[in-house]
Amino acid sequence: MNIVKFEKVSDSREAIMLQKQLKSQLILDLPKAFELRTVAGVDVSFPEPGMGLCVIIVLSATTLEIIELAHHFMKVEFPYISGLLSFREGPIFLETHAKINSQPDLYFFDGQGTAHPRGLGLASHMGLLLGKPSVGIAKSHLFGSYENPGLDKGQWSPIKDHTGNIIGAVLRTRTGKKPVFVSPGHLIDIKHSIELTLKFTTKYRIPEPTRLAHIWTQKLKRTISI
Repeated sequence: MNIVKFEKVSDSREAIMLQKQLKSQLILDLPKAFELRTVAGVDVSFPEPGMGLCVIIVLSATTLEIIELAHHFMKVEFPYISGLLSFREGPIFLETHAKINSQPDLYFFDGQGTAHPRGLGLASHMGLLLGKPSVGIAKSHLFGSYENPGLDKGQWSPIKDHTGNIIGAVLRTRTGKKPVFVSPGHLIDIKHSIELTLKFTTKYRIPEPTRLAHIWTQKLKRTISI
């Protein structure tokens, strides 16, 4: 799999400029030849100041059996700045991705896709670099206006930007529970982002790929010395 090298930036101004440039390269349609055999979940955490841990878990799309698991620790240089998460988490994700042998057909990221101030959240940025369909599943709202969806599982309401364009969805993945914020990353549209999120959500609020990746980051934080 060819991956474009992550372009380092020195400050937030350069990062914002790059986001604006890359946004025009996003494709928000699912490829016609798309076949879903494997799905990856990505989670990044910060066990201590200045250090990051990423886990990528690859599952069978039919059985949810774990096919592969990779993790990586490294120093994180870019500071936390709202809206610039990909510059903090992107480098460690790509280092982790270099350790996996499989080529997942779809990636779920714990973060935003197009529901982002400049339309290029972590899922969009990394999906673009990978050249693979990607979806952002966030537990909290970052950008755009919305109304709460109905209380039943599967109900959703659109997230809109200031011009009224739909950039994501507030999706109820469990009846009566808090919704999640779903948005396309790259090579997928909102409709399929919602459908696939629901497909991989079982009895929990968070889809299995990112839920399991998060569980493993928590396990590794306790067992691996940095």
